[in-house]
Amino acid sequence: MKSLEIICFGEVLWDIFPQGKKIGGAPFNVACSLHQLGNQVGFISRIGTDALGKEIETQMDAIGVNKALLQYDTYHPTGTVSVSLDSTGAASYTINENVAWDHIALENEAVEAVAQSKAFIFGSLIARSDAAKTLEALLVKAPFSVFDVNLRAPYYTLSSLKKLMQAAHMIKFNDDELYEIAEQLGSPFHSLDQHLKYIQEITQADYICVTKGSHGAMLFHHHSFYYNSGYKVKVKDTVGAGDSFLATLISGILQQRDLQLTLNRACGMGALVAASEGANPNISEAELDAFVNPQ
Repeated sequence: MKSLEIICFGEVLWDIFPQGKKIGGAPFNVACSLHQLGNQVGFISRIGTDALGKEIETQMDAIGVNKALLQYDTYHPTGTVSVSLDSTGAASYTINENVAWDHIALENEAVEAVAQSKAFIFGSLIARSDAAKTLEALLVKAPFSVFDVNLRAPYYTLSSLKKLMQAAHMIKFNDDELYEIAEQLGSPFHSLDQHLKYIQEITQADYICVTKGSHGAMLFHHHSFYYNSGYKVKVKDTVGAGDSFLATLISGILQQRDLQLTLNRACGMGALVAASEGANPNISEAELDAFVNPQ
């Protein structure tokens, strides 16, 4: 198998919108965006041997995401999520349980791929299931692990979140998630910056990033803060915006780009995705650069 620089781990599924279905799952969305940015990406997940699973394979082939680490389940169905949007385009989710991605197994090819990668990206939803044991084994092998926090009640506990945060080199929250977790961890502070520093001291993560919706994001690294105040767009839906943000941020960090420029580009990508339908619109580097730095 060709060497893969970045490995994403977790759910791939169908987001069922009122107007139809679109392929999704936060780790898959991150993998797609990383691929579009020119990275060599591997994706570890599990799909059913059903019609929806075959459609996922077709979509992955069309997008170009590497399928070498994809697993197949003859018993559990391919995952689906019902998505509803409010008047602002913000999404809420109903996530079906005991589906194929809940049962991702530990395979030698995956262990080797993670050990040889530059980055390993995972989310919090996977911790709800048997696949959490697989994640734990892979984290030990990861040279640089990125925890994409996606709090979906009731599929998390403070103890599981804390364990994953302490295993990660980089953590990404949205602002609501940061406030919730900081409070549960006993933070005595009130501001976003103070909460962020408090969590960094507990976890010892090298990077912590917080997205703030239309108000941009902030990044904390080596005792320094980086800020972006956001980009105004007409939102169609927010599905995948945070995932594309994270992919752009990681891509820039691995390329050792200037961190302020990297944060600006990540916020720009998130805004462009929010202005598009679905989680995985095809947005080129040229479009992104023109949006962030218009001439």
